[in-house]
Amino acid sequence: MVEFFQLSERERLDALESVANTSGRPPHLLEKDIWVVWSLRHLFTGPYAEHLVFKGGTSLSKAYHVIRRFSEDVDLTYDIRAIAADLIGDAAAPLPVSKSQEKKWSKEIRARLADWVKAEIAPRLMQDLEQQGLSASVRTEDDKIFLHYAPLTAGTGYVAPAVMLEFGARSTGEPSEPRAIHCDAAVHLQEVAFPAAIAQTMRAERTFWEKATAIHVFCAQGAFRGGDRFARHWHDVTRLANAGFAEAAMVDKALAQAVATHKSVFFPEKDTGGNVIDYHAAVSGGLQLVPAGEALEKLALDYQHMVDDGLFLDAPEPFEHLLERCAAIQDKANAP
Repeated sequence: MVEFFQLSERERLDALESVANTSGRPPHLLEKDIWVVWSLRHLFTGPYAEHLVFKGGTSLSKAYHVIRRFSEDVDLTYDIRAIAADLIGDAAAPLPVSKSQEKKWSKEIRARLADWVKAEIAPRLMQDLEQQGLSASVRTEDDKIFLHYAPLTAGTGYVAPAVMLEFGARSTGEPSEPRAIHCDAAVHLQEVAFPAAIAQTMRAERTFWEKATAIHVFCAQGAFRGGDRFARHWHDVTRLANAGFAEAAMVDKALAQAVATHKSVFFPEKDTGGNVIDYHAAVSGGLQLVPAGEALEKLALDYQHMVDDGLFLDAPEPFEHLLERCAAIQDKANAP
């Protein structure tokens, strides 16, 4: 069986077009998915793998198969206990005990993480690309790495021909477990060997609370910390509910409080009135998943952009239906 990246450019394009015809998936998304999995294989076979945890929407797609949309970038946690053991010391939990200590920790961790990404990840990634003769380049930007590849196909421009590896290092990433990762194209073209990986992955129950609290903040602020392209989070929480992970997360009160505590310490936010957003209240009966006013208009527009670029693997549900489902999840989470 020949490996995908050992094929000629023409053969790789033919393979993508063949899978696109079989699966109904746009070829530019199939191509980016292959680069995502290649990147995960590189990371989780490297010397730093023991301290990494794969998380976020792409983990829900690639590791848990609970979301039916294309997820393009890779979010990772580098264990805070590995990068900041001297700061944590003998503390029972890897959390600063005061706001001033949090600022000190965060500043130091961001600096260390950026140095680590530049000195450790980027050179090894570039070496791997060169050894395999792959047409791609590596660019670092603080705690992010961008793997820019020469695309064989083009989309609408909403999805760029680059894989962003975004690292954080202010949590342990727990709970997590090893999960098998495969390319979406693999099942449709079995005579070609596509990249595959085993990645230590954040449990989907924690991802639910990470996303639900991020949505809660958006509803209170009308903006998203991560910039644009945020409608995916609303889609994801409904799929987590479908798969039973949302209900399991709601039952796990300790996990909900742990996420709330971590965000309260490291990611405090204020609403439009200048009031501090209470994460503990959000996970204890005060969760808001449906925005209003201008925030709702922004969400609707971003959701339409996702639809237009073919990011959904199935026929996309109407925006109004998505909001109805989120309202139902909100009610269930807030029930006594």
